Amino acid sequence: MTPSVGHARSGRSAPASIVAPDDLVDAAQALFADGMRLALVSGHDDGGSLRATYLFTSGPPDTRVELHVPLDHNRPHVPTLAALSFPASRFERELADLFGIEPLGHPQLRRLVLHQHWPAGWHPMRQGSGDPPEMVTGAGSFPFVPVDGPGVYEIPVGPVHAGLIEPGHFRFWVVGETILRMKARLWFVHKGIERLFEGKDVAAGLEIAERISGDTAVGHALAYCQAVEAACAMPVSDHAHVLRAVLLELERLYNHVADIGALCNDVGFGIAHAWALSLRERLLQLNREVTGHRLLRNGVVPGGARVDRLPRPAELAEVSHRFEELVELASSNALVMERFAGTAVLDEAHARALGVVGVVARAAGVAFDARRSHPFIDLGPLLSPARRASGDVLGRYLVRIDEVRSSLAILADLVPRAGDLHAVGSSETTATDGPGSAGVGICEGWRGVVVHRVEVDGRRRLRRVKVVDPSFLNWPALSVALADTIVPDFPLANKSFNLSYAGNDL
Repeated sequence: MTPSVGHARSGRSAPASIVAPDDLVDAAQALFADGMRLALVSGHDDGGSLRATYLFTSGPPDTRVELHVPLDHNRPHVPTLAALSFPASRFERELADLFGIEPLGHPQLRRLVLHQHWPAGWHPMRQGSGDPPEMVTGAGSFPFVPVDGPGVYEIPVGPVHAGLIEPGHFRFWVVGETILRMKARLWFVHKGIERLFEGKDVAAGLEIAERISGDTAVGHALAYCQAVEAACAMPVSDHAHVLRAVLLELERLYNHVADIGALCNDVGFGIAHAWALSLRERLLQLNREVTGHRLLRNGVVPGGARVDRLPRPAELAEVSHRFEELVELASSNALVMERFAGTAVLDEAHARALGVVGVVARAAGVAFDARRSHPFIDLGPLLSPARRASGDVLGRYLVRIDEVRSSLAILADLVPRAGDLHAVGSSETTATDGPGSAGVGICEGWRGVVVHRVEVDGRRRLRRVKVVDPSFLNWPALSVALADTIVPDFPLANKSFNLSYAGNDL
């Protein structure tokens, strides 16, 4: 019999329904049929037992459901949900690598996080796993699935790249200049972030959250703080919500401006890139005046937010004017627009099947935006999620333009509404001991939805933190979009996705 599951609205922890492994597929299928998405899967080692937690969400209205599956510590396994959800298949591979939880019936159970040089049977998130063992010598190369045929050849790129880009390996199978298939191999900078959280005080955990992916300091800090506040029953004032929304839109601004310029640079239109870099620098300087840090660290804190000052109306007007000049410069260039149009197409069907989020999803016609589905502040008619149907580089370029304009309008409305610039509530909280002290944070970062789930003990120490950066969901879509794209357009296509290595390689 499929167990009944509860629903929770925004601002509360999602109720946990205990589900036996044999009932998991039926329970998940019912939730998917109800229009929910699988936002997170988390493994847990509670000492004498293991469990897997599945977080399903939908909205509006903001709705969250958790399924907890207790597992045999000696032979932990769950039935795979891969036939129901592509993201589930990757979460399950992550569980297998880090916790040794086997997804029975998985169609392609290969390693995901741990490279082939890690010894078999060592699962770093299990209690007592100890220090990393010696690497396996002679493990061979990664088992890429080859593509054969007349005229097919391979192009390996990375993992070491020019400049400051983080490591990632891309393997292309090509005929002439046309890409038949591309496979990305990531996790070269896996840092054990989730293990680093364990045992930290919730206040100390914020420093880690802000550094998960440097350009998403606000997004990860906000999702983390929301999760902590839900777990610890920590109140947050309306003034703090306004300040948090301001910081989130400022982060969206400087990143989208940078991407628009970088897209132009990848088709040889350097003057637009220079224009965008100048505007980005102005925004980074403004960020430093707002929070004391160019990447907006220190602004979102557990229980509230604090800033040194807010953007002035004249500054926002200046940014808007300079941005429109940038858009006119780039969009009026026929060669730039021609290179963008029809390049690296991700259609809506594939976007939905792969479970992509953020700019990539909205450029393919998927309207999901956590600011509407899981709001922490009512933005009203100011928020109309930008959406295009083309799914190409041009669509992703246009969505970014629309979102910058929307962010500027939101900021113009929120700044006059802000009151106390140090809107931080009391640190006196009511955390309860035991596995029930958990919370979930969800926000729309500039790349897409960011999700954190935390469990704390009675001393407000972190027992478990699970993080889902939008890049984890979006990286597989890049390979799909590159089919039939020419090799010289790979940098352009890659930049139009602009995914985080660090956010993926936790």
